[in-house]
Amino acid sequence: MSDQISSPALTDEELRETLDMVGTVLASVSDRVDDQTRVLDRVYKTATEARQAAFAAQNQTDPEHYGDLVGHAINARVRGPLEAMSQVADALGAQSRHTDAVLKKAEQDKWDVFKDIREQERKIERFKTCLPWFGLGAVVLALALAVMLPRFSAINSTTCAVFGGAWVQTTVENYACVHYQD
Repeated sequence: MSDQISSPALTDEELRETLDMVGTVLASVSDRVDDQTRVLDRVYKTATEARQAAFAAQNQTDPEHYGDLVGHAINARVRGPLEAMSQVADALGAQSRHTDAVLKKAEQDKWDVFKDIREQERKIERFKTCLPWFGLGAVVLALALAVMLPRFSAINSTTCAVFGGAWVQTTVENYACVHYQD
């Protein structure tokens, strides 16, 4: 089985079509079996008549010899149809097992999809519960930046100039970032 190519899961419509086709094949095989049954009934009737004739002619001929002849004749006529019916039954059994496996796989795939959807819904719900905390974190970050931004702009002359200030010497060793209003 490992050398078979695995086919993608069938859709519900394809599965219905497959089941319809299997039903049609089963009906066709049933008709053929009915035809074969009629043939077998005729063969059985013929065999019965041949046996009766053999018993009637028992005094004139050897019954074992006629029995062997009748047996060979029946085997020759019945063997082919019986082998064909056996092959059809084997093929239907294999197809039935394959269809059963495909249906089980489709059912498992359906439950896996449902499981994935439930997991995604849980993740969305967890995200929704964390969303207010993200908003609060953004507000706290904005307040922290509002408090820290003036301090950050006064670190050196470059950052002071970036924030629109002027780097001014206040004493011999001290400098300050000054923002003038126009």
